[in-house]
Amino acid sequence: MGDMHPESPDRLSAIADQMIASGLGALVEQFDAPSATDQQLALAHSPLYVAQLSELAPERGIVHLDPDTAMCRDTLRAARRAAGAGIMATDLVLDGSARNAFCAVRPPGHHAESMRAMGFCFFNNLAVAARHALDERGLSRIAVVDFDVHHGNGTEQIFAADPRVLMVGFFQSPLYPYCGTEPAGPNMLNTPLPAATSGKVVRELLESTWLPALAAHAPEMLFISAGFDAHREDDMASMALVESDYAWMTERLCEFADRYCEGRIVSLLEGGYDLSALGRSVAAHVRALIG
Repeated sequence: MGDMHPESPDRLSAIADQMIASGLGALVEQFDAPSATDQQLALAHSPLYVAQLSELAPERGIVHLDPDTAMCRDTLRAARRAAGAGIMATDLVLDGSARNAFCAVRPPGHHAESMRAMGFCFFNNLAVAARHALDERGLSRIAVVDFDVHHGNGTEQIFAADPRVLMVGFFQSPLYPYCGTEPAGPNMLNTPLPAATSGKVVRELLESTWLPALAAHAPEMLFISAGFDAHREDDMASMALVESDYAWMTERLCEFADRYCEGRIVSLLEGGYDLSALGRSVAAHVRALIG
């Protein structure tokens, strides 16, 4: 997206380096993400929107869609693979080839609405994958957990009228995208939190509010918008989580999935912009998924 933009290729390099340094790289099977087709993207996005993005893609240089979100020549190729990763992960898990999966992808997706790119996001990777599970693989109910520091407005917009989906999430408020305090539908359990909120508060929230709501929904599969920008070292926001908080949340979600979802979890990378904190937090998340 341009020099000095926080959503940079260095994010995935930091994750890859930490996976090697922590010894986790040898414990997971890795796959190259396929490219999502127009038909697959249409599970969550208008075909007109997909076509318009293709028309806007530049041959050279950078085109800004808004002050935060820009495309270069290869952006949509990457975005299609990010969405394709979620679909592939969903199939691997549903087919029993993997117990769970983490998708280390960029650009992120949870701000992308059905007809709008924003917040560094073009296609809503999680929404495409979840709709694939529901519409193409025949699941009846899924749940979304979003622990990015920014509200997943795109995921909320896409699923607000879908009773098959329960979405729970916390986010710092006030903070971009400056919405979510009033849920868009009865299947949205949004929890705005103030700056400087600690991991202890988030842990209590998960135990007292999220897990009972998730249990009542009884999903057959769990999807995670895994943003790590609520880390205390990440200056994109002002919350105070650390790696152990992400590990603990993941462990509790794995326990839930074992009870209700046959262990089935697909987690997709969203935010996280301090490279050291991002790498360490993803390693903690993946280690907890491995169990």
